[in-house]
Amino acid sequence: MKNRKYLILLSLLFLITLRCAKRVSPTGGPKDSLPPKLINASPKLNTTFFDKEGFTLTFDEYVSLKDVSKQLIISPPLNSSQYKVSPTTGASKKITLELKDSLMENTTYTFNFGESIIDFNESNPTSYLTYTLSTGETIDSLYIRGKILDAFEKEIEPFISLQLYPVDSTYNDSTIYTKKPLYVTSTLDTTIYRFQNLRAGKYALIALEDKAGNYFFDQNIDKIGFFNRLIELPKDSIINLRLFKEKTNFEWDKPYFINDHHVKLAYYGEYNDESYKMISNVSEAFESLVTKSRKTDTLDYWFRGSTLDSIKFELEIQDTIRIKTAFLKDPVKDSLVIKKYTTGSLGLKNKLELESNLPITNVDSSKLMITNIDTLPVPGTLKVLENYDRIEVDFEVLPSDRYNVTLLPNALKDFWGRTHDTLNFRTSTKKIEDYGNIYLRVQHESPFPFIIELIENKKLVKRYDRPIPGNNYAFELLKSGKYTIRLIEDKNKNREWDTGNYLKKIQPEKVIYFWKEIDVRANWDINETFNTSQNYPDLPKSSTSSEVLEVQESSTQL
Repeated sequence: MKNRKYLILLSLLFLITLRCAKRVSPTGGPKDSLPPKLINASPKLNTTFFDKEGFTLTFDEYVSLKDVSKQLIISPPLNSSQYKVSPTTGASKKITLELKDSLMENTTYTFNFGESIIDFNESNPTSYLTYTLSTGETIDSLYIRGKILDAFEKEIEPFISLQLYPVDSTYNDSTIYTKKPLYVTSTLDTTIYRFQNLRAGKYALIALEDKAGNYFFDQNIDKIGFFNRLIELPKDSIINLRLFKEKTNFEWDKPYFINDHHVKLAYYGEYNDESYKMISNVSEAFESLVTKSRKTDTLDYWFRGSTLDSIKFELEIQDTIRIKTAFLKDPVKDSLVIKKYTTGSLGLKNKLELESNLPITNVDSSKLMITNIDTLPVPGTLKVLENYDRIEVDFEVLPSDRYNVTLLPNALKDFWGRTHDTLNFRTSTKKIEDYGNIYLRVQHESPFPFIIELIENKKLVKRYDRPIPGNNYAFELLKSGKYTIRLIEDKNKNREWDTGNYLKKIQPEKVIYFWKEIDVRANWDINETFNTSQNYPDLPKSSTSSEVLEVQESSTQL
């Protein structure tokens, strides 16, 4: 009996042991969401008479570096060859910046690490940590801050460089093309900037979308914003700037053949009817036609009446008249191709458009046949639009209808008299109830006329370039979607937006966006008032590069 009780006891103990030894997945603690904390800086923050070969930052956990070459902003600027940040890979509790070159005397330096220092496990960034030192006896303490806006677009790129130039006997307006600034900062992931640790004096300030990252203004690729006058510290402290792309300086490139009737005249910049001249010896039957490419910066020079294996053009390049020759080789075959340009359903106030790969110079509306949903004939006409590459098919458009459009041979002829086979296109319209309308009243106090534009997905839908009697701007028969409205102050009354110019000290014309997107729904009328005086809220309070986390002085060592 005793043995039996003993065996039962042993069996129970064995079962309990098995149960306790059963494997389960560990649940773990809460996810780390805190950024690394700086616990020591050596030498300490705000060190004066700095004469070391670098500095070291120590954190409370293992950290690594991410995109430090892009995130680290040093002011005054240092070339990447003048310093080294380590470790470049792996994890460490210490970040070291080694100086490979001497610093300027009596100068305050700031090293803004942006969001490049992250914890090794969860990648939480230490945002905008800044280390400051001075090679002189004092740390400069003045600042400039402000907001950057795009002069034309509603949104702005996330990384804009701000550059500050001390104004002395060597400074002039061309300095930004040839000399690096003394102070730099950036907006990083916000629209707000802040310069800190500045000394008293006069400065020139610019904002730059620095595509090349070289701290120079490259007029062909960079956007720029500038302040109209010099900044004086400590008098000025809040400066807002508008960023714009200048008109790129125009310059001809080399012409080149496409085939025996087509030459391309390439150029850089914005073409504004700059002159050129074809100077080859050709027969009296020679004729030419010029169109502008919609995809590239080129003019399409089409010709007939002569067979050429080379062609010469007289072009003005860098203020000098030069002769450029294109030679025919590897010709590309082409033939007339007509396609439908209008996509989707046909708007009730729109015209059906076709597009051609070759210039169309002759139309015959008698070769056009249109029928509706009931197969009844619909009168219509053909019209060649500007640039000779699109054709408008004009007919009465009714809601809830379908149309078959037929172009018989010879309805369209290209520059060489060639035509097409019979072409068939289909299009349809929606019900009136499928559309919405916006009715807008504008309140804008200004001595200048203004332009009102409606935009959807960055595409212009409709514009008014002159005032409307009764101040009621109607945008009717709009498809469902989200729309944006902008107002352009047309200061020079040319009915278009004009950009600025840094050297000429011309600011871009003012653009104001309606404060919200308008959600258009089917069968809805929306009434809005655009009061431009209410479109500029105060700068938001947020964690940005203007609120940098300064290195805390500490004697704690790991």
